[in-house]
Amino acid sequence: MSNVLKEKIRKRKRLTSLMGLTLDGSRVDGVVLKRVNGSLQLQQSFSFALTLDPLTAAPDLVGREIRNQLDTAGVRERHCIVAIPLKWVLTASTEMPQLSTEDAAGLLQLEAERSFHSDTDTLQIGHSSCALENARQYVTLAAAAQVQLAALERVLVLAKLKPVSFSTGITALQPPDAKAGTLALLIGETYLGLQVTATDGVASLRALDGAIENENNRRGLQTELVAREVRITLGQLPDQIRAAIQRIRIFGPRELAQSLADDLDLRLEAAGLQSEVVTAYAPNEFGVQLPAQTPVSGAFSLAARYLTDRPAIFEFLPPKPTAWERINSRYASGKLRTVGAVAAALLLLVGGLFAYQQIEFSVYNTRWTKMADKVTQLDEIQGQIHQYRPWFDDSFEELSILRQLTLAFPEEGSVTAKSLEIQNGNIVICTGTAHDQASFLQTLNQLRASTGVSELKVEQIRGKAPMQFTFNFKWVKGFAP
Repeated sequence: MSNVLKEKIRKRKRLTSLMGLTLDGSRVDGVVLKRVNGSLQLQQSFSFALTLDPLTAAPDLVGREIRNQLDTAGVRERHCIVAIPLKWVLTASTEMPQLSTEDAAGLLQLEAERSFHSDTDTLQIGHSSCALENARQYVTLAAAAQVQLAALERVLVLAKLKPVSFSTGITALQPPDAKAGTLALLIGETYLGLQVTATDGVASLRALDGAIENENNRRGLQTELVAREVRITLGQLPDQIRAAIQRIRIFGPRELAQSLADDLDLRLEAAGLQSEVVTAYAPNEFGVQLPAQTPVSGAFSLAARYLTDRPAIFEFLPPKPTAWERINSRYASGKLRTVGAVAAALLLLVGGLFAYQQIEFSVYNTRWTKMADKVTQLDEIQGQIHQYRPWFDDSFEELSILRQLTLAFPEEGSVTAKSLEIQNGNIVICTGTAHDQASFLQTLNQLRASTGVSELKVEQIRGKAPMQFTFNFKWVKGFAP
């Protein structure tokens, strides 16, 4: 299993209680464990047979059957860890030189594509490595079909369970041991599991079909077939790993396990391997105190390893994609992916602008809150000023008109005004005399060019030298000369 996956498992939510399940044919064995301080407590132990196949029958019917069996056994625990049948697991092995992490991942991907008959995109793949000489690695790939895993997960969810991990029972029963290499055999209902572990990883993993026979509802072992498969498996391993294997550990029903151990000791005497039947856990098996006389089982080992923060050697539970990953995988392809990326960038930009705007609003709102009382007081004072101000106009429009006329008349006195009348504040009527026509016309031109003067008209002219005149214009209020 990759270090990244192990790290993710370590970071998951820690559980204090868990149900371990093993699925072997139609038989389901289970335990419920609870971690209390530095010990594990066995809360429940149960076993039942399914009448429906989880892979072929309707998922809701299988889920209901499992739920009914658990209710009958009084099981209330929801979180579960499941040992899938070893028959579901495909394996392959390869030797790999010392490589960078990226190159190693690429080489393993190529090996998986070469070794497995299924498309690797349809498989959930894990791996375990054993160290060899010259910094080489002997890597075992293990894969399970995602369609089978998804079917099992759906059944469990319909049974109101929450699966936290899928793995294999034999790897939980016999993880790699730093003291010695081990060949482990697990007697199941319909097949025999075989696993070889070196001091740091799994070197081989197989399900031996035909090793178990049922006659008159009694199971028997084909020990000759088992011994032959053991020799074949050992012969396929590198010399360094094969030389490190010092023992055979057998898990399963005591009578069958002991019979198999005795027979293998005779058949494999030349290999120098000693068989032992595992009937109890070691005192420090999981680093915590275990209940007295705890029965050895894959379900217990899986749950105990999980509760004591020991990740599964091979993890087959498909990772749960986030909502964004689901949307991306569904819609992101080709041009649509580019459009989606641009749209996401635009949304992010617009969202950032709105956020900035809200921050600005908040800042100005804070400032306004601080000055609101003063502004209210100033508004009241301004209202009083308007109420009690003088009745007359303070713009002095008449003086502005007089000033503008004064500026337009010649300084030498060739044009003089006799009377000035202002009607309605903006109609100006002026009468006067001019020495000649040229001076009068110059005065008119000056007025037309003046600011505030519009619609200038000559009403009357009498005489020539001197000449008398009357003109009027409209004053545009608000213009200061």
